[in-house]
Amino acid sequence: MGLFSKISDRIFGRKPSAASTPAPAAAKPAAVIFTGSEHDPKVSPPARNPAPAATPAPAPAAEPVDVDAVLTGIAAEKGGASDWRHSIVDLLKLLDLDSNLDARKELAAELGVNAGPHGSAEQNIALHKAVMRKLAENGGKVPDDLKD
Repeated sequence: MGLFSKISDRIFGRKPSAASTPAPAAAKPAAVIFTGSEHDPKVSPPARNPAPAATPAPAPAAEPVDVDAVLTGIAAEKGGASDWRHSIVDLLKLLDLDSNLDARKELAAELGVNAGPHGSAEQNIALHKAVMRKLAENGGKVPDDLKD
């Protein structure tokens, strides 16, 4: 599992309890009535209509995850002293992920980020923007200023 997968799992895996909705009740199958006996040759066999199969309702399209709200919430739970909006290191630390140079090199390779030398401010900024863009591509609602 790559580092970006861990990032997205931490962000998309958080489900607010208010958003959980009970599953719809399964449709009750129609009753089938048989007349006569299968073994009585005097009675014509009843028409065999199979009960209609209960088809599950299609799942509603998933709402995009508000990445800003999730990360702001995590920061608030941890005391709020994180600059995750600008710093890839702070973002990784906020998500309890390794933020050392080797981890950021791995993330750069995974996302194809080749800006500046490893560990430089230029690369860290490019990594942060690449992570935000990738989160948006994978169902996250990310403010435009964090992607560009």
